[in-house]
Amino acid sequence: MKKKLIMSLPVVWMAFFVSCEKKYQSPAHYEEDLFADEKQEGKAYIMNKEECFDGSELVIAGSGVKLIDSSKGRGRGFFIYKVNAGKVLKTVRDSTVEFPIKFLSPQRLKLKDHGNDSIYVYLKQLKGYRFIAEDMNLKYQWLKSAPVYSVKK
Repeated sequence: MKKKLIMSLPVVWMAFFVSCEKKYQSPAHYEEDLFADEKQEGKAYIMNKEECFDGSELVIAGSGVKLIDSSKGRGRGFFIYKVNAGKVLKTVRDSTVEFPIKFLSPQRLKLKDHGNDSIYVYLKQLKGYRFIAEDMNLKYQWLKSAPVYSVKK
């Protein structure tokens, strides 16, 4: 009996160690994405007209919006536009706005799609760009994530 016990003991030990072996699994195996249904990769958020109007400090229905200067050197690029004429629809800071008015945009606006039509210009107070603002007499910048909307009569 002792002989059988001694002979079977290594087999039992081997079976025990094999059954207790922990297999390595990558950390990604344990991850759970709590916001999987909320992700929309490759799609930028674009504001609608009401959101743009509410988020702006100055809204102009203007015509003759033209690119007058741009910079794509070191640092972040920017574009400077000028509105020749327009109608002020909303203002928070200034009671009167004198035309032509210049503003800065961190992205290039798609003005060619609208031709010579009047467009809504959504502006906020200029933050940053201190030296450019002094040189070009800029007070406003384009509202971030606001597209270019045509004025429909």
